[in-house]
Amino acid sequence: MSTIAVLGNGRVGSNLAQALTTAGHEVTVTDRTPGAAADAARTAQIVINATPGAGSLERLTALREELRGKILVDVSNATTDGPDGLPANLIYSGSSLAERLQHALPDTHVVKTLNTMLFMVMTAPGQLSTSPTAYLSANDEQAKKTVTGLLTDLGWDPAWIEDLGDITTARATEAMILIVPHIIRRNGFTPFAVSLAR
Repeated sequence: MSTIAVLGNGRVGSNLAQALTTAGHEVTVTDRTPGAAADAARTAQIVINATPGAGSLERLTALREELRGKILVDVSNATTDGPDGLPANLIYSGSSLAERLQHALPDTHVVKTLNTMLFMVMTAPGQLSTSPTAYLSANDEQAKKTVTGLLTDLGWDPAWIEDLGDITTARATEAMILIVPHIIRRNGFTPFAVSLAR
């Protein structure tokens, strides 16, 4: 069992918090207010960033001391939205939110994952007719192992988890968000993941 703080109480954060609690973890979910986020991060072993990616870097950099030595699981995508509210462009073109977070928080183990699917698939991957993929990007191998354990607690088969390498590989999975709005416009919010077929 891990002590986990989920930053962000929207659909993504609430969904993850509920599933991780059901799996037996001690979970605190908080909104974006600095005080609440700092308190939650201070006492957690693992912190999950489920806040909107456009403001995540500033928000989490302010928690540098609270995040020191912790695992930060980043599931967000930093984008600007189009007129219909769906992602239109990457904010960190040529880089990624995860890379920026790791650079700003050198004493924190940033792990990028679960950012290539609709939120309901994060905690119920078996609902899809085709096996989905959860990609992992991180510099620290032990942090990746810990997060892999969390993913299996959420129902992810180890065969569905693809370790891409260090944190720089997150720019590839973050760029995958650009296909998502086109799929949603055609099919609505039907559960799907951008996955690897073998």
